[in-house]
Amino acid sequence: MNKFMTAADMVAQLKSGMTIGVGGWGPRRKPMALIREIVRSDLKDLTVVAYGGADIGMLCAAGKVKKAVYGFVSLDAIPVEPYFRKSRQAGAVEVCEVDEGNLLIGLRAAGQRLPFLPTRVGLGTDVMKYNPDFKTVTSPYADGEVFLAMPALNLDVALVHADRGDKLGNTQTEGPDTYFDDVFARAAEKTFVSCEEVYDRLDHSHPEGAKNNLFERYLVAGIIHAPFGAHPSSYPARYGWDMDHFKKYAASAGEENGWANYVSEFIAGGEEAYLEKVGGAERVSRLKPPVF
Repeated sequence: MNKFMTAADMVAQLKSGMTIGVGGWGPRRKPMALIREIVRSDLKDLTVVAYGGADIGMLCAAGKVKKAVYGFVSLDAIPVEPYFRKSRQAGAVEVCEVDEGNLLIGLRAAGQRLPFLPTRVGLGTDVMKYNPDFKTVTSPYADGEVFLAMPALNLDVALVHADRGDKLGNTQTEGPDTYFDDVFARAAEKTFVSCEEVYDRLDHSHPEGAKNNLFERYLVAGIIHAPFGAHPSSYPARYGWDMDHFKKYAASAGEENGWANYVSEFIAGGEEAYLEKVGGAERVSRLKPPVF
């Protein structure tokens, strides 16, 4: 068993029209190397499910997205992701806008192979107004309480970024927050994991990190070596977000041919060229995590 592959190998297993969940959180630990590989592909009509950041924005800008399902799409210090804003305001993509809790509950329902899970999250809010297909369900017990029946967010594929992976599909994710990557993995038919480091066997090389294996290896279809693969988002255990790059990226959204120019400068040449364009491994490794 050997689950090592390239990002191009991963894209070859994807199909237009798929529903793809993206781990991470806004500008934090997004599998951006995998997102850029999708941008380079001819995939289209994707449904993207995420606590969104530049992942949704770039895929919208590239014309890959048919529908976006999200709790937010933000670069944090830049409150609304700029290319997503353009697509949303132009009506270029369908949307399902929900509370962050609804997104989590929908993914958990999918992971448990249930059609829905009952929740109070979203009741009495515009979640119901703007998602008229959402239904309510009444408790069969004496309380008779009415809940929102949050439908399962079933994913064809989940994409996440981790510290380490091995050929068997084991992963280790360090840092103070897992950003629900395990929930995305369990909601998907297949999970592809980009990793800062890859090893033959993690139980041999890093046995002390076993507690950081967030999800079972049987869920993992592919391990992709992608050093600094979360950039320009942060990997809190290793490097901070690149706000200077995010500002340049955001500015391009307001320029004529801005997206085409951004792709030409940063994405078209592949990941090695991308890393050099953003200052190289030494610069990225020195990026400081934001302090709030």
